[in-house]
Amino acid sequence: MRTVSALPHEVRPAETVRIPMPDGAELAARLWRPVSSNGEPVPAVCEAIPYRQRDLTSVRDSIHHPYLAGHGYACLRLDLRGSGDSDGVLCDEYTEQEHRDIETALAWLADQPWCTGRTGLMGISWGGFAGLQVAARRPPSLGAIVIASFTDDRYADDMHYMGGCLLSDNLAEAGTMFAYSTLPPDPTVVGERWREMWRERLEHAEPWILKWLAHQRRDDYWRRASVCEDYSAVQVPVFASSGWADGYSNAVFRVLEHLDVPRKGLIGPWSHKYPHLGVPGPAIGYLQEVVRWFDRWLKDRENGAEDGPMLRTWMQESVPPSTAYEERPGRWVGEPSWPSPHVRPAEHALARYRIAPVGARIEPCEVSVQSPLSVGQFAGKWASYNAPPDLPYDQREEDGGSLVFETEPLAERCEILGATAVELDVAASRPVATIAARLSDVAPDGRATRVTYGLLNLTHRDRDDDPEPVEPGAFQRVRVQLNGAAQAFPPGHRIRLSLSSSYWPLAWPPPEPAELTVRTGTSCLVLPVRPTAEDDEVPLRPFDEPEGAPPAPATQLEPGENSWTVSRDLIDYRSVLEIVKDGGVLRHDDTGMTTGRRVVERYSSVADDFASPRGDVEWSMTFARDGWSTRTVTRTVLTCTPETFEVHGHLDAYEGEHRTFSKDWARSIPRDLL
Repeated sequence: MRTVSALPHEVRPAETVRIPMPDGAELAARLWRPVSSNGEPVPAVCEAIPYRQRDLTSVRDSIHHPYLAGHGYACLRLDLRGSGDSDGVLCDEYTEQEHRDIETALAWLADQPWCTGRTGLMGISWGGFAGLQVAARRPPSLGAIVIASFTDDRYADDMHYMGGCLLSDNLAEAGTMFAYSTLPPDPTVVGERWREMWRERLEHAEPWILKWLAHQRRDDYWRRASVCEDYSAVQVPVFASSGWADGYSNAVFRVLEHLDVPRKGLIGPWSHKYPHLGVPGPAIGYLQEVVRWFDRWLKDRENGAEDGPMLRTWMQESVPPSTAYEERPGRWVGEPSWPSPHVRPAEHALARYRIAPVGARIEPCEVSVQSPLSVGQFAGKWASYNAPPDLPYDQREEDGGSLVFETEPLAERCEILGATAVELDVAASRPVATIAARLSDVAPDGRATRVTYGLLNLTHRDRDDDPEPVEPGAFQRVRVQLNGAAQAFPPGHRIRLSLSSSYWPLAWPPPEPAELTVRTGTSCLVLPVRPTAEDDEVPLRPFDEPEGAPPAPATQLEPGENSWTVSRDLIDYRSVLEIVKDGGVLRHDDTGMTTGRRVVERYSSVADDFASPRGDVEWSMTFARDGWSTRTVTRTVLTCTPETFEVHGHLDAYEGEHRTFSKDWARSIPRDLL
């Protein structure tokens, strides 16, 4: 990324502001704005997240907020209630209180003498969720949003559940927020009341997975703030982006299809990162695109931001399997609308271990699989967070425990764009059963690179709000939709579909092993084919090189540690995936705060004992400055029986070496056809 110091507007140094809420609480924020805004008001852009703007996100924030301010915007980076230096307690995500607070912050911005009264929202992940959700509430000053790595469906397409299956990222994210919601404010900002504020957070804390496991089916808890419940509520222009290595790319397709406002979609090869910081590369000049979008809708500049294709996406070329990539080869393609007139479904019947050509007639037969729990150990993360090696590895070992269907070597290049689907006539031997479907690119040497995947809890085959047990042995027609993808399969390669009855630890296994039987001939694979002859009708405007403001100075005092280890003990047959993400110790030079973050995730199981899976997530967070130091240690453990989920949580808080708070949780939650 190229750093840019000379911007069109001189920017005031970041200032800490406190924004009053109607109930008397105050939320902390950092504000960047042009020096000239004192006499020449500008629109304002807000990013609202719970990840501490004065330290933990300060380097990232310093790249894009001063950049936007230097292009004529007042930029506010808001700590949500109960996070950072804001008052209150953070108890859950996307609450009514959170949304009211953001609306209040937008009204505060619009009322400032240096603001034109027009505002925008931007954000990635939580901030992207909040941007779309608050837009649906129609605050009067809001004129446009820019959102990245988000979803419009909190139940079916978030890190909690997928196809009615419980994702391990549900536990991982619960561990993350258990840690973040129990952190202290900065005494240099809030003064002596920091202990009182911290104590309030600690006393109200609990493992967030307790809430999320209390809602195992689609109910009003998930419907609230799921914009897919009413797309018409969004009435402002939307610029939406994500990456193929992220877990949130599907929502870009849906908002393009269902919103009725000016909208643009962008999907690159990236992980869970802003596109100007995108990894795997190539990163792009995303901030220039953001400026163009806000200039068009908040400043009324006729700059053509709404012109060109509705969707731009990176068509990925074939690559060998790897758990990390610096770059993904490919090219940008554009679609005039979504669904695209260029993409056509190609239905391939499933034969006995083969994917038949389009139009082939296949004699029905039955093939079965009962997968070992080891299938899924090379699945990578539900969403890559650019914490290598968290991408899926060679699928050949996974395929040994799966039902595999494969094409003949391709005679010509095949490109797909969108969501692949598998239509199955399938029977299961147990009332609760899972299907995991994977699509892979198989090279002539046999190496298999996963392109996309999908999950289905068969009890959710008809609907997510009212699941029903499976009648063992009875065939049913089901549809497994895989995540969207843009992928080129070269001549000589094969396309492989793999079906398994478990996918641990990416998804929690069913209560007991189940055999799946698939009837071929009537079952099929539906590929979203984009014919290569119908490439872009109009040449695409190239993206600029990525650029941003100079990052805030920070000094690495102690190195971090990152590892991803799969192990198997052939004495007790225990398999373990251990993930260590340790950022070391970092000093934020502008505030003098020293921070440390270390998380260890451990997922284990024994042989094919479906009651043995265990997830264990432990966080340690430290903050120190000039003799003041605090540390929190949080741990969330999830185990199961065939009938229940068992949750154990632990929290310790330290001031210096003295433990000032400790609490334990133990809760049993019934499994709800899961």
